[in-house]
Amino acid sequence: MDSMIEAGLFRAAMSRFAAAVHIVTTDGAAGRRGVTATSVASVSDAPATLLVCLNTSNEANQRFEANGCFAVNLLADESEGLARVFAGEGALSPEARFAEGEWGLRATGAPILEDALASFDCRLIDSRIVATHRVMIGEVRSIHLGAERPCLVYHGRAYHRV
Repeated sequence: MDSMIEAGLFRAAMSRFAAAVHIVTTDGAAGRRGVTATSVASVSDAPATLLVCLNTSNEANQRFEANGCFAVNLLADESEGLARVFAGEGALSPEARFAEGEWGLRATGAPILEDALASFDCRLIDSRIVATHRVMIGEVRSIHLGAERPCLVYHGRAYHRV
């Protein structure tokens, strides 16, 4: 039996998930880009591999695939303002967003947030479109661990400190 779930119902149900908040970044020949994302998951620890989903509605998200790299920066509880900036709130251009926070580089050249709880610098090994999103799989090339402190999560369409 073929059934279609109404998109609004699906989004309402998904809003009940509590998810860690990340800023996913890239840089390279296609240009620098950073976005706030909660759709991040571990795939494997041997080799260390992550999965990230990004909406295809923004053409600038094509830079992740074109650059062949991305970094996943796990945000601490005090980073809500930065999460909002990279989610597109406010008047900052996508490039000007990087003036917020302290950024460094590791193995791939994707920007690493220096005060993130953890940053995973990844080489893109697979990318495909699934429905409205690009699913990217990256092999972790380096990890940067920040100080241990509470994490920022998104639940019920709002940021929360855990």
